[in-house]
Amino acid sequence: MSEKDLEITVDNENKVPDRPDYEAELAVIIRSGASAEEIREKLDDYHDNDIASLLENLTPEERKKLFSILGLDGVSDIFAYLDEEDAGAYIQELTNEQAASILGSMDADDAADILDDLEDEKSEELRNLIDEEAKRDIDLIMSYDEDEIGSRMTTNFVVIQRGLTIRQAMKSLVEQAADNDNISTLYVVEDGDIFYGVIELTELIIAREYTHLEDLISTSYPYVYAHETIDECLEELKDYSEDSIPVLDNHKKLIGVITSQDIVEVVDEEMGEDYARLAGLTSEEDLKEPLTASLKKRIPWLIILFILGMIVSSVAGMFEQVVAQLTMIVCFQSLILGMAGNVGTQSLAVTVRVLMDENLEPRQKIGLIFKELKIGFCNGLLLGMIAFGAIGIYICKLKGYPLEFSFATSGCIGIALLAAMVISSFTGTIVPLFFHKIHVDPAVASGPLISTVNDLVAVITYYGLAWILLINVLNFVG
Repeated sequence: MSEKDLEITVDNENKVPDRPDYEAELAVIIRSGASAEEIREKLDDYHDNDIASLLENLTPEERKKLFSILGLDGVSDIFAYLDEEDAGAYIQELTNEQAASILGSMDADDAADILDDLEDEKSEELRNLIDEEAKRDIDLIMSYDEDEIGSRMTTNFVVIQRGLTIRQAMKSLVEQAADNDNISTLYVVEDGDIFYGVIELTELIIAREYTHLEDLISTSYPYVYAHETIDECLEELKDYSEDSIPVLDNHKKLIGVITSQDIVEVVDEEMGEDYARLAGLTSEEDLKEPLTASLKKRIPWLIILFILGMIVSSVAGMFEQVVAQLTMIVCFQSLILGMAGNVGTQSLAVTVRVLMDENLEPRQKIGLIFKELKIGFCNGLLLGMIAFGAIGIYICKLKGYPLEFSFATSGCIGIALLAAMVISSFTGTIVPLFFHKIHVDPAVASGPLISTVNDLVAVITYYGLAWILLINVLNFVG
């Protein structure tokens, strides 16, 4: 085999095979002229998420046909994989009775999300049509504020009463498994549904009949309270890495569980919200959001930043005499401002990430401040020295200024760069720490806000040094 053939063979072995286009296959199946029974059998081979992804590419008539074929339980399973907005749109295509039946068959947390996204009148109509047991669970979840962990829990879990035998516990599991598919962890309660502990499914399965159920129960199991905020317990939920964690009311009564899937969704949303705030938005936007809604999210911060920008411009105007006498330094203003903004944003990102640890001690926060100051100083010193040499040569050789003036100016720029980067590191760290101290989300100290504050600091530092060193000390006029 030649070297070229060998290379082709190796490339083919390393190439990742293409995945099947399940959506295209599903579209062909649904649009075929086969009977409903034949289509249903073929759909059983596909994951509900792939069917959910296909819905937007179907016509209303095709969706109606698909819903009819799948039946109530099948449609409920598919709707669990849709986001609230899309699910709400498809709900509108159904009669109220059909929609209520589907919502009643879904997990209460998924149904609550969809109802919460609908218009109030439509949501109320559907809730009144849902069967009482499902409605009770949905109302429970919707009774919590959206920032409370209770709003993210599910009532889909298996409960075992303390004091049963192994045989009785297994029978109870089988009876509940038909309606509750979160069965990897079984929750044990005492009288009054007071949480007692958990049993892992595998341990119950392999237990001998003569084993005492009490021996299988883990009583020191993590739990959260429904009224705890998501921010308060998110780190704890992530650290335990369990499939599900019980949610209790204030009297330690078991009312729900939060699953690993719920935690992933919460983390994703929290990261999106933090990213939005770092961009100077009040919350996330999406592609389908109306123009007026997007404007409402952006305008508040833009007004604040506009006012701060006016302050920066006014301060810069105070140095008109410096600019008039040393026009050359204006060329490097953007360098100082840009580097100050970059360093401040880096420190902000590090600080917000560190503050996610709710157990952070005061001495660690002080250590973070000094660490960021040292990093800012070292980076500023290095870049200041580079600026001193490179800008000095540039002014002297390309602009034709005297050697003494050129390196005096580049020295001023280097010192200003060092000072601006140290101060920006401090600002980018201390501002989010301050917000955290007064119990305000530190991500509110957004990138645009820090950058604007650092612009103000950099302008004063840069032009102030130029006025003191170049004009008053060295008596230079450009």
